[in-house]
Amino acid sequence: MLVGFIGVGLMGEPMAANVVQAGFDVRVWNRSQPPLTRLEAAGATRAETPWEVLRSCDATIVMLSTEDVIAGVLRPDGKEFRAAIAGHGLVHMATTSAEFSARLGEAVRGAGGWYVEAPVSGSRAPAETGQLVAMTAGDSDRLDELEPVLAAMCHRVLRCGEPPAGTRMKFAVNIYLIALVTALAEAYHFAQAQHLDLSTFAEAVNSGQMACPIAAVKLDKLQRGDLRPQAAIPDVYKNNRLIAEAARHARLSTPLLDTCHDLYREALDNGFAGLDMVGVVRAIQMRTDWTRMR
Repeated sequence: MLVGFIGVGLMGEPMAANVVQAGFDVRVWNRSQPPLTRLEAAGATRAETPWEVLRSCDATIVMLSTEDVIAGVLRPDGKEFRAAIAGHGLVHMATTSAEFSARLGEAVRGAGGWYVEAPVSGSRAPAETGQLVAMTAGDSDRLDELEPVLAAMCHRVLRCGEPPAGTRMKFAVNIYLIALVTALAEAYHFAQAQHLDLSTFAEAVNSGQMACPIAAVKLDKLQRGDLRPQAAIPDVYKNNRLIAEAARHARLSTPLLDTCHDLYREALDNGFAGLDMVGVVRAIQMRTDWTRMR
């Protein structure tokens, strides 16, 4: 299978690199050049346009950042897209609204292509080590064909039904993820403000029933003061917003998610866009400062 990648940024680059390393012929396109140069050195082939990727590959993975970017790059209503995708597959691995995913699938199928969803749970570090979890939706035969490609990036590939069930499953998982990391940041802030030994705090979390891989990673980042992004605050805020909009549309209450939404927005508003999601601790610290100033 010739595999395409459109979008090789924070997550897409290590994902594409793992597919190359697994022995697949990979063709890549990206808006910025440095990731393309690195992937070429690893054995991928650079394409000049996204439509070149679509028409030359059996299946193309799309890992672009937002709905607007995906629409602007692919132009799914345009002639170039329809001609390029006919007879080929599009694998939607980015996080968008369920409604956008459904429209994109309609555009692909209307042009004579095939479409599956495969959004992933995990950040940069699991992407680098091939430890993502894919939540797929689509025709089972197509998913069978894609299984070896997805296995190069993911340690689990789950099947969720028909699109946009993969996107909705990702939303459900992300409610837990966002609340978990935000709670960990708040707990760390409390321990720090109480002048507790932070190594002992981390050991307490990592030694009991609350221990989990993401807690260990995020606590290590907090202790070392290394808040370089694995899952960046703007991306987490975008995901939070998409989930909140889906919940409002379904008339569902999401009290924890709504609180997290406010905190990530405050983090963005106060200049913390370049931090990892656990950097939301800075927004929590600012709330403490405001409280003490009253």
